[in-house]
Amino acid sequence: MHGWIILDKPLGLGSTQAVSAVKRALRTGGYPKLKVGHGGTLDPLASGVLPVAVGEATKLAGRLLDSDKVYEFTIRFGEETDTLDAEGKVVATSDVRPTVAEVEAVLPRFTGPIEQVPPAFSALKVDGERAYDLARSGEDVALASRSVIIHALGRSEGRASTSSARTGEICEAGLPDSVRAEPVEASSFFLEQVTLTAHVSKGTYIRSLARDIARALGTVGHVTYLRRVKAGPFVLAQAISLDKLDALAKERALEQILLPLRAGLDDIPALSLTPDQAGLLRQGQQLIGIAAPDGQCFAMLGDTPVALAEAKAGTLRVVRGFNL
Repeated sequence: MHGWIILDKPLGLGSTQAVSAVKRALRTGGYPKLKVGHGGTLDPLASGVLPVAVGEATKLAGRLLDSDKVYEFTIRFGEETDTLDAEGKVVATSDVRPTVAEVEAVLPRFTGPIEQVPPAFSALKVDGERAYDLARSGEDVALASRSVIIHALGRSEGRASTSSARTGEICEAGLPDSVRAEPVEASSFFLEQVTLTAHVSKGTYIRSLARDIARALGTVGHVTYLRRVKAGPFVLAQAISLDKLDALAKERALEQILLPLRAGLDDIPALSLTPDQAGLLRQGQQLIGIAAPDGQCFAMLGDTPVALAEAKAGTLRVVRGFNL
């Protein structure tokens, strides 16, 4: 039981609680006690892909923290909240609503390297205190801007966006076809909300991205829906519900959904070792004269992972060793 369990985390559940659910499932199934950790925090108000590392995979969880993520999120226009999501208190309002064309025109400004100010309600520390604790106590929280990368940003087809009628146009819902006006271009409608998909680097706050997009459109907004559809190499199709996790635990069949250790390193080439070489690496020694390209590799003895290693100029050293 060393590998990855990919959860489809439901709304209202924190990442730590999700890890506890996996620990409970292991106990229910009578599996040996193992370390369990997650590969990237997902807020309680967000759902979706949460990779949970089991056993020796916990040594690789830090790599997922540095990996790219893909989110689907909805911005509701007209109100900005102090938390930048639906739970917060409204702090600004606007009657301005953007059109589809305006939204699509502004998105390139938020693609590529950008600077963003994290939300005041975040886990970042200010003078040793969590920003959200200071914000909840009524203090003004001034966080420095940070550099992030938005690799791709566009309208999502996964969730429908709600549009209002064009300015000066009569709402035609429920009218007979014979009295309806000619069809109009969708781009001319004003939006109450829009759903976007963003492929982002580590450290990106989607709530801040939504705030800044709304402001760039001359209005304000907040996030009402947030779903992570990819985290590093892991995608939503691999994720299971907590109900399925519990059912498989009771059947002592968690192996069915456990992904192998290497699943978290799908971008790293494998390197086959001899038994002698594997023994030296397991002792923490370097291997000299290895014919491997410079860079990280997944050192294997047959089908058994030995280490995440790094080759440089024919020398191989251990980055993370696995006790398997």
